Amino acid sequence: MKHLGVFDSNTTKLIFSGKKKIDGRFSKIKIAPFGKVNSGDTVLMKVSGEEIVGQFTISKVFYFDHPDAADLELILKRYGKDLIVPKNFWNTHEKVNFVTLMFLREVSKFLIAPEVPKKDLRPWVVLG
Repeated sequence: MKHLGVFDSNTTKLIFSGKKKIDGRFSKIKIAPFGKVNSGDTVLMKVSGEEIVGQFTISKVFYFDHPDAADLELILKRYGKDLIVPKNFWNTHEKVNFVTLMFLREVSKFLIAPEVPKKDLRPWVVLG
């Protein structure tokens, strides 16, 4: 299955450099990619307000449904190094109900961006 994820430019740089090995999506409401992505899926990377710059394949996915403080602490300790989030991130995401951790592989840049019509504010779109 294919997906379109919206990222900031710094995050795409970290992904392309190989430093960011896990993409995490944290939300209070049950929205994609929670429950929608699987191992082997392809994610097109779109820079917010710009065009699609590349893609990656998901090697594995972990979901956390209504994680408690211990779960979030585990995520930070076990995966924080590969998630690479700003230091204040954990303070602003103390209360989340849904977490998706996607492990990245086969990251590639596009020389010519594919056309995918998207005009809304959703940060994640399941393309099919």
